[in-house]
Amino acid sequence: MKTKTKWNIDVTHSEIGFFVKHLMVAKVRGHFTEFDASIYTTGDDFMSAEIDFWLNPASVTTGDASRDKHLKSPDFFDVEQFKEIHFTANTYENVDKDGSYEMYGDLEIKGIKKQIKLDVEFGGIIKDPWGNEKAVFSINGKIKRKDWGLNWNAALETGGVLVSDDVTINCEVQLARG
Repeated sequence: MKTKTKWNIDVTHSEIGFFVKHLMVAKVRGHFTEFDASIYTTGDDFMSAEIDFWLNPASVTTGDASRDKHLKSPDFFDVEQFKEIHFTANTYENVDKDGSYEMYGDLEIKGIKKQIKLDVEFGGIIKDPWGNEKAVFSINGKIKRKDWGLNWNAALETGGVLVSDDVTINCEVQLARG
């Protein structure tokens, strides 16, 4: 019987990011600087992974202080009332037997929990120059922000809206065997 393997997020080599369309055409990117997870696998089998991930929405940064302040307000993340965004993975599907997976789980934002699907590219397990074993992943997906009560927007004079409803999630994650 294989034993449980604990993995830790290597936060200095990981990024939890997103982008939305601004003015219906331009991408505005952001990321979170405070995040962590509890991750366990059976041996090295990530199809068996138990993933409990959380981030601090107050750590959002987009490169613009006034936009970040607005994102932290009740119009969006309401960080005074909701201190955490949480994701728990519960199902995996092997897409191509070559490192592409679909990961399903519950995403909770502002107290609203909904199931989402994320596309995962597994880069493999490698040793760094210091002998530490790392597992590398690219994770992408798309959600509708209004499904979690992130409703603020402004209409454009020419039609359309200031901020897209679609939010594209894009993450680069390195895990270290714990």
